[in-house]
Amino acid sequence: MGIPGIQKGLTWIALIFCILYTISIVGNLSILALVFWEAALHQPMYYLLSMLALNDLGVSLSTLPTVISTFCFNYNHVGFNACLVQMFFIHTFSFTESGILLAMSLDRFVAICDPLRYATVLTHNRILAVGLGILTRSFSTLFPFPFLVKRLPFCKGNVLHHSYCLHPDLMKVACGDIHVNNIYGLFAVIFTYGVDSTFILLSYALILRAVLAVISREQQLKALNTCMSHICAVLAFYVPIIAVSTIHRFWKSAPPVVHVTMSNVYLFVPPMLNPIIYSVKTKAIRRGILKFFHKPRPEEG
Repeated sequence: MGIPGIQKGLTWIALIFCILYTISIVGNLSILALVFWEAALHQPMYYLLSMLALNDLGVSLSTLPTVISTFCFNYNHVGFNACLVQMFFIHTFSFTESGILLAMSLDRFVAICDPLRYATVLTHNRILAVGLGILTRSFSTLFPFPFLVKRLPFCKGNVLHHSYCLHPDLMKVACGDIHVNNIYGLFAVIFTYGVDSTFILLSYALILRAVLAVISREQQLKALNTCMSHICAVLAFYVPIIAVSTIHRFWKSAPPVVHVTMSNVYLFVPPMLNPIIYSVKTKAIRRGILKFFHKPRPEEG
């Protein structure tokens, strides 16, 4: 359905989505290229940032086919198996992003609380192992979802309220017993978002304690400033998730457009904002961008 209740102004909505996709894809590709080519960024923090950018590209590309076909070409159909594949990748990339944000918070914890051991603790091999571990956890957690959905009969219609396939939306049109799907879905959310957010809060509590133990106010501000980009990225990711969950649990009578709008914010805003946040708040990223656009001119003979 795209956005329920909005039949007019689809051209403007299509334009907005195209702008969001363009910013997300170009921004995250730029971060990846910058980290790859700039030797000064070959550090654990920026390797994790490149993982985040790569994952955000996955989120954008997962939703792109059906969103563009719905709003740009007015084609509102998707095959059932294709819908299951899209659902799997959307949720997998979302769970992976949560894990990457946790890894980035641990990176900041080691950098601030134990800086002398930073290079020995966060080696390249360990960063690679962490990334593979996060991806494996997300993939294995989401692997049963398509099979749990495929076993269900669908007799309440075949209309989804979003312009992409999500597990809760599919459950609304499924018949039969969906308790297993709901229970496993709750387990998956707690195992990923719940565990990750708890450890992110714990790491920042320890970081704050370490920072407050520093006597110099200038050093305190300097240490906290290194965390600002990550804090903004965490808020951009978790605030929409909390809003979607709150509306789903406590405002069931909300118009469908509210649920759809919040889901769009949850899927489209973080991939768009993350490159902007790190470009604005991280000095090394800014320096790399300026270096790229202001290359030294060759000396005249």
